[in-house]
Amino acid sequence: MFNKILIANRGEIALRIIRACREMNIRTVVVYSQADADSMPVRLADEAVCIGPPQPQSSYLLIERILSVAAICDVDAIHPGYGFLAENAYFAEACAKHGIAFIGPSAAAMRALGDKSIARETMRKAGVPVTPGSDGLLTSEEQALEMAHKLKYPVIVKASAGGGGRGMRIAHNDASLIQGYHAARTEAEKAFDNGDLYMEKFIVNPRHIEVQILADNFGNVVYLGERDCSVQRRNQKLLEESPSPALNSKMREKIGNAAVKAAKAAGYSSAGTIEFLYTAEGDFYFMEMNTRIQVEHPVTEMITGVDLIKEMIRIAANEKMTLRQKDIVMQGHAIECRINAEDPERGFAPSPGQVSLFVPPGGRNVRIDSHVYSGYRIPPYYDSLLAKLIVWGANRQEAIAVCRRALSELIVEGVKTTQGFQKQLINHKDFVEGKYDTGFVDRMTQTTKKEEKHEK
Repeated sequence: MFNKILIANRGEIALRIIRACREMNIRTVVVYSQADADSMPVRLADEAVCIGPPQPQSSYLLIERILSVAAICDVDAIHPGYGFLAENAYFAEACAKHGIAFIGPSAAAMRALGDKSIARETMRKAGVPVTPGSDGLLTSEEQALEMAHKLKYPVIVKASAGGGGRGMRIAHNDASLIQGYHAARTEAEKAFDNGDLYMEKFIVNPRHIEVQILADNFGNVVYLGERDCSVQRRNQKLLEESPSPALNSKMREKIGNAAVKAAKAAGYSSAGTIEFLYTAEGDFYFMEMNTRIQVEHPVTEMITGVDLIKEMIRIAANEKMTLRQKDIVMQGHAIECRINAEDPERGFAPSPGQVSLFVPPGGRNVRIDSHVYSGYRIPPYYDSLLAKLIVWGANRQEAIAVCRRALSELIVEGVKTTQGFQKQLINHKDFVEGKYDTGFVDRMTQTTKKEEKHEK
């Protein structure tokens, strides 16, 4: 087992990794930017090293500087968390060249799955259902039009190296396709330095179901149930729950086995997430695989009792996984609400600034993953996530009740947050009844605007 791990990240995920390491008696080193000098991870890590100014390009994304800190501090391994360098194959490769374990998948697996066009072909060959679409990359506007006519509108063009909703455009006709094709390519080139695009048939308002897997270096792969991530705005997740109210036990096993097949086809090891689109007719299609720990991993931990960060560390240390599929038992129901420093009344505009008061909720079956404290100043340079509120109940109804109570207890003053919006979500009739899909939030906000206009 490792003696010391460097955490190449910040915020709540850095704190989450520190906690796991401390319980495993592993020392930690945190790298941080000048903007994070007063952060909780810096305060709680065994060692902390400033690596540059606030901008990520000058700090958290500087591979050479991070590896220099790793060498100076004599670490055994690096955990990248999520975001930043977490899915950077070059970084994983550079760690290996310097004799440092990368706590994540191999660079080869990352490259194969990071290119979504290649990943689609890998899954198709393995017998995992994929959304109807182009065979490989689009090479021209004319080819895109030809493929769209074959698939029939609506279609969606996607960046092959994409993520976070960037480099994606939905088209309902030839004119919108031509415009979207060029817009997506330009956006992808700026965001990922790669303008390659592919096309899929656009499935209107499916459910977004993702399956958590763990795989070791000895061919063992298990799935740990699914998470329903359909509550999202502009492809950004707002609330997640597990298990999904849309799946029965038979479908859960079917989609879980498909996820295991997908991981094995990619030669994957570490924690990973296979994302599927699930239709109202009960069909599911592979969408992509996230080769890192997910923001929403706590809901899986709450219903399985498995510490995913610790498992990642053990796998990276080349330990054989002791978990087998029969050991994975899903108990109860978990819900996660993302509390972001955003103003829902201003189109979810970022709301950086000083948190004058932060009082997390408590009580039975409540977990709060947050790096925030009273007096903490939220920098404007990074993701707006303030806290993840995770609750558990013996069943879905109980989990919703605990979530309502916990949301009412949470106090965040000094900045605008999505807390009030989460209260609307958790109390909405369609959500309570489990009748929602990826179009739910848009419908909800449109209804709210109509009601407000009517009142005026």
